[in-house]
Amino acid sequence: MQTPPLDPDVADSAPDDPVLTAYDEQHLVTYWRLLDAEADGADWQEVARIVLHIDAQLEPVRARHAFESHLARAKWMADHGYRHFLRGGAAK
Repeated sequence: MQTPPLDPDVADSAPDDPVLTAYDEQHLVTYWRLLDAEADGADWQEVARIVLHIDAQLEPVRARHAFESHLARAKWMADHGYRHFLRGGAAK
């Protein structure tokens, strides 16, 4: 696995595969930032703007969906996905 980018653009939905994906590897920093923001009690709209690059004022439905799907994936990564890294990363 290569070093993940620090601030990558995101898709409208995070993956929901039961295995680690290349997208997950590229968005590790995004997932960590989302988990940190949740732990700090940050406003989801601000997080969507700063971390996901989606303005919730202009695109509320898209922003909310992207935020929720990426946060859910971040939690999956923290609970389960990390194990896939120990086995060598995403399937090629």
